[in-house]
Amino acid sequence: MSTVRVRFAPSPTGPLHIGGLRTALFNYLFAKKHGGTFVLRIEDTDQTRFVNGAEEYIKEALQWCNIPYDEGPDKNEKFGPYRQSERKAMYKDYADTLIEKGMAYYAFDTPESLNELRAACEAEKKTFIYNWENREQLNNSLSLSNEEVLSKIEAGDKYVVRFKTPTNESLEMHDEIRGKVVIDTNLLDDKVLFKSDGMPTYHLANVVDDHLMEISHVIRGEEWLPSLALHNLLYRAFGWDAPKFAHLSLILKPVGKGKLSKRDGDKMGFPVFPLEWKDPKSGDLSSGYREEGFYPETVVNFLALLGWNDSSDQEIYTTEELIKVFSLEGVNKSGAKFDPEKNKWFQQQYLQQRDIELLTTEFSQLLDEKGIKTSLPVSTIVESLKERAVFVEDLWELGKFFFEAPTEYDAKASKKAWKEGTAKLMTELISVVSAIDNFDAENVTSTIKSWITSKEIGFGKVMMPLRLSLVGSLMGPDVYEIASLLGKEETISRIQKAIEEL
Repeated sequence: MSTVRVRFAPSPTGPLHIGGLRTALFNYLFAKKHGGTFVLRIEDTDQTRFVNGAEEYIKEALQWCNIPYDEGPDKNEKFGPYRQSERKAMYKDYADTLIEKGMAYYAFDTPESLNELRAACEAEKKTFIYNWENREQLNNSLSLSNEEVLSKIEAGDKYVVRFKTPTNESLEMHDEIRGKVVIDTNLLDDKVLFKSDGMPTYHLANVVDDHLMEISHVIRGEEWLPSLALHNLLYRAFGWDAPKFAHLSLILKPVGKGKLSKRDGDKMGFPVFPLEWKDPKSGDLSSGYREEGFYPETVVNFLALLGWNDSSDQEIYTTEELIKVFSLEGVNKSGAKFDPEKNKWFQQQYLQQRDIELLTTEFSQLLDEKGIKTSLPVSTIVESLKERAVFVEDLWELGKFFFEAPTEYDAKASKKAWKEGTAKLMTELISVVSAIDNFDAENVTSTIKSWITSKEIGFGKVMMPLRLSLVGSLMGPDVYEIASLLGKEETISRIQKAIEEL
C-alpha cells in the first residue's frame, strides 16, 4: 500500500459524540497499522454553529483516549493551517476554477424566491430540486448573459456558487466497506460550493483540503455516504485523483431503532460523550466516561468492537494489539447496538488487570478527596476488594467499613445474625481475640475456628454476628482478613459496640 494519510475532521459545534470518537479511533488504527499519518483537521466553516471550547474539548478527548494526532492545529503543520476558517482565502480560487471550467456557476436566487419555488412544488405534492431540469430557468449565470452576471457582482448582489452536476451518467464508485456504489447523476441536485458569506460549504472545503493534505483514505460516518457522488465528481472536475472512501455504519440505540443520541444516554443513565461537557450557553452539564470512572483503555476497547471484529472470539485488546489486527475488511456494513452494561463489563476486566500499585494510588487519591487519613495497609485492602469492583469508586462502597466504623447495622442482617445468646457469645469472643498475640489473618482464623469447634456450635452463630459487628452488614471479603487488617483494638471495639447497640 502506498503512503497512508488519513484525517479526522470534526466540526467544533459541541462536545465530541462517542460515534465521532470511534471514527477518530478507526482512522488512527488504520494509519498506525500501515505506518501512516493521522491528521486532525477542524472543519469550522459553519461559523453560525461554532461553539467556544469545542475544539479544545476534541483535542482533550483524543489525548485522554491516547489517540494522538501526528499533524493538526499547532502541531507539525506540514500542510497547515488545519482550521478551515484559517484557510478561507484559498477556497474562492478553487470555486473560480470550476466556474472557468464550466463546472460550476453563480446563482443569485434569493432565499425568498427559493422558498416560493419549494412552496409551489409542495402544493403540487412535488419536491423542489435545484438541478439540470430547472437551472437554466433560474436566476444564475447559466440563464443570464455575461454582462448581466458581471453587473450583478459589481453591484454587490449576493450570490452562491453551485456545482453543475453532469447529466445522464451512471456514476460507478467504490466504497472500501460497502463495495460498488452506483448513482444516476440525474437524481443529484446542484449543491452550493461557496456561500454568500464568503465561506466554502463542507463539500468544497473538504475535497480541496483532502487533496492538498494528500489524504489517501477518507474514513468517515455513513451519514456522508450521500455526498460520495458529489465528492467524486468534484475530484474529477478538478482533475485530481480521488482518495479511497470508507463509510462506517452507525452506532445504534441500546433499545429501539435509530442512531445513538444524547437523549438515549440521559434516559438510560449512561454517557454518550468521552468527557464531561458544560454547555457554554445553557450551562447544562452532560456526563462523560472519564468522570464516570471509566479508564480510557476501556473506552477504546469497547468502541473498537462496535462495528468491527477480527473474526476471533477475543474481546480484550490493548491499543497495540488493535493496531496489529485492525482492517477495513473487518468493519461491518450494518449498525452496531450500543450496550452500556457490556461497557461496564469491559471496565471491570480492566480494573481487575490493573497494576495493584496503580490501583492503590487511585484509591488513595479517592480517600484523600474524602478526607480519610489511615494507617491501614491500603494495598492489601484494595486487593481484597477489587474482585467485586467495576470502578475505583466501588472500592469505597465495598470497603468503607475499613476506614469508618459502622454507625448503624443493616436491619435485615441484624435480624438474621443477632439472636438470643449472641451477645454472650460475642463477649466470650472478645476474650478470645484479646489473647491473640500475632494478629495476622492466619492466627486470627485458626484461633477463632478452634474456639468455635471447642464450643461445639455452628460457625454461623459466631461468624455472622462477627461480620455484622465489623462491617455493619453481612457483606465484604473474608471476615478473618477484615479483623486482621483492622487490628486487635479496633476489632474488639467494634464487637463491643455491636453488643451495646444490638
